[in-house]
Amino acid sequence: MHYFIFPDKDTTLYQESGSQNTGLDEILEVQKELTAAGTNPKVSRALLKFDLAEISQSIVRGQISTDAKYYLNLYDANPRELSVSQTLWAYPISQSWAEGEGFKADSPATQAGASWNYLDDADTKTQWYGPLTGSGGTWFTDVYASQSLQYETRDIRMDVTPIVTSWLNGTYTNEGFIVKRSGSFGNGDTNTDEGSTKRLGSLSFFSRQTNTIYPPKLEVEWYDTKWTTGSLSALPKSELEDLQIYMKNVRPEYKEKSKAKFRLVGRGRYPTKSYSNTSSPYLTSKYLPSGSKLVNDGAYYSVVDADTKDVIIPFSTGSLISCDSDGNYFNLWMNGLQSERYYKFEFKVVSGSNTTEEMVNYFDDDFTFKVVR
Repeated sequence: MHYFIFPDKDTTLYQESGSQNTGLDEILEVQKELTAAGTNPKVSRALLKFDLAEISQSIVRGQISTDAKYYLNLYDANPRELSVSQTLWAYPISQSWAEGEGFKADSPATQAGASWNYLDDADTKTQWYGPLTGSGGTWFTDVYASQSLQYETRDIRMDVTPIVTSWLNGTYTNEGFIVKRSGSFGNGDTNTDEGSTKRLGSLSFFSRQTNTIYPPKLEVEWYDTKWTTGSLSALPKSELEDLQIYMKNVRPEYKEKSKAKFRLVGRGRYPTKSYSNTSSPYLTSKYLPSGSKLVNDGAYYSVVDADTKDVIIPFSTGSLISCDSDGNYFNLWMNGLQSERYYKFEFKVVSGSNTTEEMVNYFDDDFTFKVVR
């Protein structure tokens, strides 16, 4: 299963701007730029916080697995002058902070909200504290996550499971993520990205204020597959070689907070006839190959934005299809998808993995639905 939540607040802290707040900007920036002469470095860091209450409650109710994985998703928004490869890091913030009401373009600068100098505003002047700051936020260093980027790949899907787990188990209070390059600007360590004289460019991501379909997301992925076949038979190899996939109960629309169970049927284009069974082979349900965390076999679903073709839910162990005595099925929580958009299902079926008879088939038959408010 995959589930998504969106941030409650986010902002960018700009070293060069001191006490300026940018909490209402549509862009988050992780910046390391220099002048043409290689001096006067400009550093910025992004802050994001997600409310984990629903996730925590779902774990208690047994709806989300205790061994779920968590991914921070950030989407590319016109970066500048990037180096060929680099690494971004995320840490748990150690102090509460205010998103604020400012824009980077404000003149005079808005100072209500978190900035490089202060965690709240320039009137209250509550400073960031800790051994790593000349300000620019404070964070715990014993729990972290990272992702390496190549020039061609600038979207982020960072595995932040250690950080989220530290919040859920009470090790730290959830004050959100700080996303930055390595090191700490101004600490004199020239071997780190922030402390070096190397120009790395500006990574820009859409913020929660964006008017696009690419706000930041925290993705939860867990293995929820159940497998009981009852009196059903497996699809034979002859039918898998010319397989067709059908969905029984896809409605045109689903409410944005609904939870749906989808049924699908796999059948050969020309099902094998049995002379001992008088029922039509076209009406006989059989189950697709089973899968698990340990093997590649199985049937998988994917959710794709019908307009942009962006993959929302990828083929993975978190999207393995289940089976009960009525046939194959999977569950989907709609409140992780954006409302007033069309999505479609795609499927992958793998059998005989790691053998000479391995078969991998993909299906895109325009099973489309809309999520509505």
